[in-house]
Amino acid sequence: MSDQHRNDDTCLTIENVWKVFGQKTDEAVSLAREGRSRSQVLEATGCTIGVRDVSFDVTRGETFVVMGLSGSGKSTLIRCVSRLTDTTRGSIKLDGDELTTMDEEVLREVRRKKMSMVFQHFGLFPHRLVVDNAAYGLEIQGVPKAERHARAMEVLGIVGLGGFERHYPQQLSGGMQQRVGLARALAVDPEILFFDEPFSALDPLIRRDMQDELIRLQREMQRTIVFITHDFAEAIKLGDRIAIMKDGVFDQIGTAAELITNPATDYVREFTKDIPKAKVLTAADVMHPGGEEQGWKAVQTTDTVESLVPALLDDPRPLTVVDGSGRAVGLVDRSAVSTLLDA
Repeated sequence: MSDQHRNDDTCLTIENVWKVFGQKTDEAVSLAREGRSRSQVLEATGCTIGVRDVSFDVTRGETFVVMGLSGSGKSTLIRCVSRLTDTTRGSIKLDGDELTTMDEEVLREVRRKKMSMVFQHFGLFPHRLVVDNAAYGLEIQGVPKAERHARAMEVLGIVGLGGFERHYPQQLSGGMQQRVGLARALAVDPEILFFDEPFSALDPLIRRDMQDELIRLQREMQRTIVFITHDFAEAIKLGDRIAIMKDGVFDQIGTAAELITNPATDYVREFTKDIPKAKVLTAADVMHPGGEEQGWKAVQTTDTVESLVPALLDDPRPLTVVDGSGRAVGLVDRSAVSTLLDA
């Protein structure tokens, strides 16, 4: 599936990326292009297709989530996109620069200055203080100690770890250790952040806190993020857009509202069927054109449909939907909400 989201502010462009594990990669790609399944290609060639002709773009400041179950290819994809793994075919461009053809020295500089990664396993150095763990990327860049410690202290404060800089990782909880990993990623002021299931090993409450923390940081810092998860609820909470991945390909790319209200395949429909629509969809998702009328109550575009119900029950008149600047952008009435809840 291709992605028609490209514009002048595109940060990352992925075109026709393949990753095939095995020796007969050309034969495997040819068979896959003929329509053979993963299992058929494996039987015929001994090759496993991890990523199959994937294309998408990520806009600057966007959180793009790739959601899939185990074996879907999502972690292989992010390793290809971040160039931790070589691709078999395809193009990966960051700010228009082709990553797949860069030599190791140039790629190393791009990784040091433009990219950061946060993994499920924190990868902290147990023998080094929290401040030194947070400053590690800057240390690799050759930044003087006083300067890198000052920056590390700044980002530790941003992620809520002010006062813990002299602790060792093992003295911190799992959630706090993940915050150290996040601080380390932010310290180098990266252009793009790659997250590979960073919160999946955390307890549910800590996981929710980390999701909220990431949303807060993204609202304040507006980084470009590619986030991998197997949890659809996490995907719709964090993602501006979501790609549903299965067997190495994207089944559908869209906003949470688009996936929930218009699933493109049965596979996507299975993920969305149990999602409480009223808790996820917003006034912007169900509004229709119309202007503001005197005395009508105003609601925000981001208000959930669930939160609109009491007002609509109290007053039969439509609600005026306003954007962040207070400008009326549409109306929500009982009919729109009733249609959604009955769907």
